[in-house]
Amino acid sequence: MPGRDSTPELSIIVPTLNEATIIGDLCASLAAQRDCAFELIVADGGSTDDTRARLAALATTVPYPLIVVDSPAGRGRQMNAGVGAASGATLLFLHADCLLPAPAALRNALAALAAATAARGDDRLAGRFRLRFARPAATPNLPYYFYEWKARLPRPECIRGDQGLLLGRRFFAELGRFDPSLPFLEDVRLVARIAAAGGWLLLPDEIVTSARRFATEGLRERQTLNAIVADFAALGWLPFMGELPGLYRSHDRSGRLDLAEALERVAGLVRDLPLRSRLRLWYETGCFVRGNAWQLAFFADIRRHHRRGVPLEGAPLPRLARHDRTFDRLTDHPVGHLAAALLTWGWFRLTLARERRRPRRAG
Repeated sequence: MPGRDSTPELSIIVPTLNEATIIGDLCASLAAQRDCAFELIVADGGSTDDTRARLAALATTVPYPLIVVDSPAGRGRQMNAGVGAASGATLLFLHADCLLPAPAALRNALAALAAATAARGDDRLAGRFRLRFARPAATPNLPYYFYEWKARLPRPECIRGDQGLLLGRRFFAELGRFDPSLPFLEDVRLVARIAAAGGWLLLPDEIVTSARRFATEGLRERQTLNAIVADFAALGWLPFMGELPGLYRSHDRSGRLDLAEALERVAGLVRDLPLRSRLRLWYETGCFVRGNAWQLAFFADIRRHHRRGVPLEGAPLPRLARHDRTFDRLTDHPVGHLAAALLTWGWFRLTLARERRRPRRAG
């Protein structure tokens, strides 16, 4: 790997908050990268553990420049601060709990992005890696298989920050940086702006991201809450983000999610709206859910492939194709949106009732 004195062609930006136990793994993974001159900029949001001391020690041993910048907490703010300290022409945003197993992952990513932008004729393009989850059990698991395959689909709504976000510095400036007002979901907003202004590229290599949040909070609980958050965020209704404490805790403070409590609070916030606003919220939720109904068809394809042991990306998706060709067009009208709203309202009430009956588990 080019040495510390090389001019970096790539700036890797990582936000941290109390990540002392895992930041060394990421730094070691990056130290194994070859044929790429890069710098690592860690934007710390006020860690109270040994994160800063660990980074200071690592900075003297890793074969690349490691720079630490201070920032107010919040991944959007932290990554914007990291960009301010970056000197590379290309930016890569990573999470602290990810690894790049292939030694040429960075070199291959830059080459793929350069080739794609040359073919496109402009630099309005961003890349993301193929996602794998690192989890304690290596046995086949349908939910993780589903999420890993979904993250490789050419649909902007499937792209998240845990895949790594690679793009040119000029394009990032044009997009307008991360939204600093959001405590999370900053990646969702940027992904949507990239899709609207340019395009997305699936990079050649895999990124391995820890499943620790799912393991700690509960996969079902976290993904149920994620679906509700994604809906309200898409509608621009964000009061719940400030009024639901613990909606997205830092890893060192996370525990088992109390889904019943979270759903109760969501129900309370909706109930406090004026009737007209409440009805509009549910109707717009129906529009959002109908637009994401393709995931049911996709899951049917994935479940079949999982049973047969098909590798990721290794088979066609006929039910998804049929959905896109037929069902999506047949339901994209006010009656279809209203039907989806009623079904979603019923799902929410049934889920809330079921969660109320579940024994409470300590976080």
